[in-house]
Amino acid sequence: MRRALARARDGKALDPSEATVLLHARDSHLETLLGHAGRVRDAGLEAVGRQGIITYSRKVFIPLTRLCRDRCGYCTFATAPHKLESAFLGPDEVLEIARQGAAAGCKEALFTLGDRPEDRWHQAREWLDAHGYDDTLSYVRAMAIRVLEETGLLPHLNPGVMTWRDLQRLKPVAPSMGMMLETTSRRLFEEKGQPHHGSPDKDPAVRLRVLEDAGRSNVPFTSGILIGIGETVQDRAESLFALRKTAREYGGIQEVIVQNFRAKPDTAMRGMPDADLQELAATIAVARLVLGPKTRLQAPPNLVDAEYDLMIRAGIDDWGGVSPLTPDHVNPERPWPQIDELAARTAASGFTLRERLTIYPEYVLAGEPWLDPRLAAHVAALADPATGLAREGAEITGRPWQEPDGGFASSGRTDLHTAVDAEGRTADRRDDFDHVYGDWEALKERLPAAAQSDGSGGGRAVSGDVLRALRRAEADPAGLTEAEALTLLGLAGGPDGAGADDAGLDELCRIADGLRREAAGDEVTYVVNRNINFTNVCYTGCRFCAFAQRRTDADAYTLSLDQVADRAEEGWRAGATEVCMQGGIHPDLPGTAYFDIARAVKARVPEMHVHAFSPMEVVNGASRTNLSVADWLAAAKEAGVDSLPGTAAEILDDDVRWVLTKGKLPAAEWVEVITTAHRLGIPTTSTMMYGHVDTHAHWVRHIRLIRRIQEETGGFSEFVLLPFVHHSAPIYLAGIARPGPTARENRAVHALARILLHGAIGNIQCSWVKLRDDLCRQVLSGGVNDLGGTLMEETISRMAGSENGSFKTITELAAMVAPTGRPVRQRTTSYGVPGAERLAAAATSDGVCQSVRNFVPLERL
Repeated sequence: MRRALARARDGKALDPSEATVLLHARDSHLETLLGHAGRVRDAGLEAVGRQGIITYSRKVFIPLTRLCRDRCGYCTFATAPHKLESAFLGPDEVLEIARQGAAAGCKEALFTLGDRPEDRWHQAREWLDAHGYDDTLSYVRAMAIRVLEETGLLPHLNPGVMTWRDLQRLKPVAPSMGMMLETTSRRLFEEKGQPHHGSPDKDPAVRLRVLEDAGRSNVPFTSGILIGIGETVQDRAESLFALRKTAREYGGIQEVIVQNFRAKPDTAMRGMPDADLQELAATIAVARLVLGPKTRLQAPPNLVDAEYDLMIRAGIDDWGGVSPLTPDHVNPERPWPQIDELAARTAASGFTLRERLTIYPEYVLAGEPWLDPRLAAHVAALADPATGLAREGAEITGRPWQEPDGGFASSGRTDLHTAVDAEGRTADRRDDFDHVYGDWEALKERLPAAAQSDGSGGGRAVSGDVLRALRRAEADPAGLTEAEALTLLGLAGGPDGAGADDAGLDELCRIADGLRREAAGDEVTYVVNRNINFTNVCYTGCRFCAFAQRRTDADAYTLSLDQVADRAEEGWRAGATEVCMQGGIHPDLPGTAYFDIARAVKARVPEMHVHAFSPMEVVNGASRTNLSVADWLAAAKEAGVDSLPGTAAEILDDDVRWVLTKGKLPAAEWVEVITTAHRLGIPTTSTMMYGHVDTHAHWVRHIRLIRRIQEETGGFSEFVLLPFVHHSAPIYLAGIARPGPTARENRAVHALARILLHGAIGNIQCSWVKLRDDLCRQVLSGGVNDLGGTLMEETISRMAGSENGSFKTITELAAMVAPTGRPVRQRTTSYGVPGAERLAAAATSDGVCQSVRNFVPLERL
């Protein structure tokens, strides 16, 4: 104990074993511990300019439904349908509570409800059906909007476990959300008779995933632990460190609650003793030391009896939500203290009580990406612009909630598609590089083990294994095992070429090229197309992306609908048969913006094939419109979308994805979008971006997953290999990713893709944007049959540092292929033959419109 206290005194980082020791502190040891914790808290408040201030939120409690699919042994909030007049509060009841709260000066509407009650109770399902809601969260979303519009209160949503997509749906209607972690103890969840047994939403792994998804989605999120429910002291320490890990990595945990168990009648745990208040104080103090000065730490004031001073000395800086109107429906036997009394108790300990909003001041002041623009006016109306705290005398009144009006005003560096070649990007990184992507050091802990060394993911295979794998690849390509595939990738050796087997690699490429000839013939195909990246404003936080900009960055831009249509028309005049349109996840663009973009192109150029919108954009659009993916895709098809790019795949393994990107959609969501599109008759491409923090094993599993999807749906037109371009990629500049795959690895993976996909996907495409001409020729001799498009403008890879230009003319493509001796053919998106008029127009322009050719690229100076 003395050693752990000394380390705490000296500001040393505690490990879980030391934290466990300190959780046992009592009496004099506890007093010493409280002193150390209080100093850490005070330093944190001073750092944000709130010395001596403890905050609270004036709220109303809206118990939207008390039905729940879980069966927690201590809960008195959840009940059975026969004990309720209705499965849900009706809209009028919700608004009446909110109006009364606004009249009483409240600024927060706390929505609390059971987890997905419709999964357990048919009464809940029937109520939702009768009122026109697909699920409970759709009703939550609708009521949050009505509260915003009709009362001006800010919703804080506690709907329990949410998926990544749920968070996308709800973020535009609530400045903050929350869910208690409670504990990481699996024993309490898995063992019969324990409080969380039989409650699927209390799986610690599931709850930790929610916290991570909230951080990835830039949602200011409240969480915490519940002590005294049967967990061990070690469990408490582990829970605090789990919260710290997520807070460090994503920066999204706005507060941590340390809540003590209070036994309640009519529950399975009614005979359990309440958690001791000294025990609570020790836990708060250890939480403060573990979580650090930046964390806002709360103890519910109605659960601490008269020990306000003890909790303040333990290191809290917030009392949480306090209602002058509604009871604590979760702890109904414990009334809230009067706010004047709370202020007096706080003052007696030397602190001033100040009101905050449901979204903490740091996030109010930060704005985007933490605060959705649809909510900005609602928050600004109640916030002090200098401190981010609640503004005294603010008028609490309803304000319209609506999708931004269009968002298509032309703005920023709209000439970036040519200027990136002629002038380059303004700087190699954004000035918020150090924090916008999360904590770089914490991120390193997520790296796959093999990626921390050389990325190859395996040792050198023996020659016998190589020979057997090569023979299997030639005789039964679809039957190649994962181990054999890894053996073949191992022919490329390590990043420095060590262990490479060039003769074996040549044989692998020969086999792949034979399969290419069998599947696609000798023609090398390309499409005359125009890329249109309609905006690069994006706050998703992809760590590999050098394209995304904040709206205020020098290189940021957004095209108007007319500019999008102008570029499509210009491409058509140059012989294009396709526009490929993708953009950043701009917070101002409504979910219907994608439909407007497609319609604008079709209105101007009706015969143009619209190849548009990645799965990430699809989910973004569906979430913002509160449509299912299927319904959104159907609407997109009706608006003119002909096919989808299968980008945003990167590596379809979440262990890799959560290193590569902060907030992009999980692998399962990508698969759902793609397979749904295929079922609706919308074809897509498929892609893999590789050579960053992944391993060879990830490549093999990704390609095999693509094959399984193709065997199920038949909707992929091609597989596109996209080597990582590192030069300006944030994750490379941070020292985490390697500088892309080697030339040998590029040859090996293109060949292996041809082999593993043989009989399923006939077209394997290389990216001339990312590979130099000589390497394109090498992969063309190892299984590749397609070069992609002339592009006319290519900004994404160029912003990352690709040196291969933004377009290639037909003449340049033909010259690149000529040394292989293979014929070159222009194709359509679906690999058909363009009409004579299109071929003639493309020949006249050489496949690239004049406007993007009227400059001298940097590399040609």
